[in-house]
Amino acid sequence: MANSAQARKRVRQAEKHRQLNASQRSMMRTKVKQVFSAIGAGDKAQAESAFKAAVPVLDHMARKGLIHKNKAARYKSRFNAQIRAL
Repeated sequence: MANSAQARKRVRQAEKHRQLNASQRSMMRTKVKQVFSAIGAGDKAQAESAFKAAVPVLDHMARKGLIHKNKAARYKSRFNAQIRAL
């Protein structure tokens, strides 16, 4: 257990960061699911609008280190290809 003031503070900070990261990761997954469902439904207009909303979220998550930058790029590339194929 944390025995120093510094260690107790780091525990508090780690918990705050964990909760923030979980919230942001959940938001990202929601945006990704919205794009998937729009593509699955075959609705090109809705898929494009969902994709435009998801791109900045993916970029932000990659910039903050919550996901790898290549994972964000892979999502964007695959979504774009699937939307163009509709």
